[in-house]
Amino acid sequence: MKLDQASAHLEFDVIIVGAGLVGSAMACALAADADGESLNIAVVEAGADPLRFDGVDFDPRVVALTHASQTLLKSVGAWPLIEQERACPYTDMQVWDADGTGSIHFDCHDVQQYNLGHIVENSVVTRALLSRLHSYPQITLLRPAKVKTLVREEGSEQQSVLLEDGRKLSASLLLAADGANSKVRELANIATREWSYGHDAIVTTVRTQQTHQYTAWQRFLTSGPLAFLPLQTQRQDQWDAHYCSIVWSLKSEQAPELMALSDCEFKQALGQAFEYRLGDVEEVAKRYSFPLRQRHAVDYVQPGVALLGDAAHTIHPLAGQGVNLGFLDVAAMRDEILRACRRQLPLTDASILKRYQRARKSNNLAMMAMMEGFKRLFGADHLPTRWLRNEGLRQLDNVSILKNALVKQAMGL
Repeated sequence: MKLDQASAHLEFDVIIVGAGLVGSAMACALAADADGESLNIAVVEAGADPLRFDGVDFDPRVVALTHASQTLLKSVGAWPLIEQERACPYTDMQVWDADGTGSIHFDCHDVQQYNLGHIVENSVVTRALLSRLHSYPQITLLRPAKVKTLVREEGSEQQSVLLEDGRKLSASLLLAADGANSKVRELANIATREWSYGHDAIVTTVRTQQTHQYTAWQRFLTSGPLAFLPLQTQRQDQWDAHYCSIVWSLKSEQAPELMALSDCEFKQALGQAFEYRLGDVEEVAKRYSFPLRQRHAVDYVQPGVALLGDAAHTIHPLAGQGVNLGFLDVAAMRDEILRACRRQLPLTDASILKRYQRARKSNNLAMMAMMEGFKRLFGADHLPTRWLRNEGLRQLDNVSILKNALVKQAMGL
């Protein structure tokens, strides 16, 4: 890193805006590879360090990490740190329709795996990645630091960022991993196509009467999907498996009514909506609610600038694929940058970003279309569609080859 004290001008090879899950993973993925050891990387983050939750307190935001995401986290040394804190494997997934008898059950043993994935709190993954990030001398973390504007310098291929504190950063590549409301995307004038799902999501943590059986449960109601995602915490050297993270997607007009309920009333409503599959809901933590929007950037790239993760695409949480898609973006971008390093191509070479967009855009669009189709199918209330989806679930559950192929694809195998 070159530092001009007079102008506070810092020069890098790559600037990553955002030190959340995707941004931190991107920095670590480059630094962890031998071909990326010489890269000088800046990570710019506006927020504070992630909170720590202990004991029976859980981060209300969780991710369902696939095997592909776990592979990426292992490659940067973050996975052992995650396991040391807490991560809950799930061996089964049970999905059923509230308006019928259709259901489908996925079992990890059917695809010769120990689990289908892990439910992990966002803050646990972020802290593990930040710990690894600090271990790489070629990464400079600037925190707290907010991007003020992008600076276009005529005749230069470098990308420059001006921070609110007056510092100026320059690099060959600027990668935006600053979330759904990306400041970099806005400043770069990259258009998006977006619309409201007409749903809000309520998230919280509950303790149930029965253990979750290391199963991810999802019930499709006409008002939206309700997921019970397994969590665990240690008590007296034993894992307590009575906790679940709740993601309840509801029509926007219904969410305020549930948020206004007392804890006792909410537990009763939640238990009833879940058909008491795990017995009574005994405890409920603080509830949070937020609107759901689908958003997709028209282009992921422009000369010297690329979008990653939620900055490029946001998706309905019903399949838990949002962060996993972001990690796939990271893996694709890592591969293109390291390919350029091996071939001694400058990072300003246009092929890097073109190949990244080609690798990821169609895949993300396909996943978004699939989730939109699921939402519409299970949200429909007329009798023929209800019969069709219930019969479809029953038939799919009986066709092992197709069912196992589907679950392998979801796991990233």
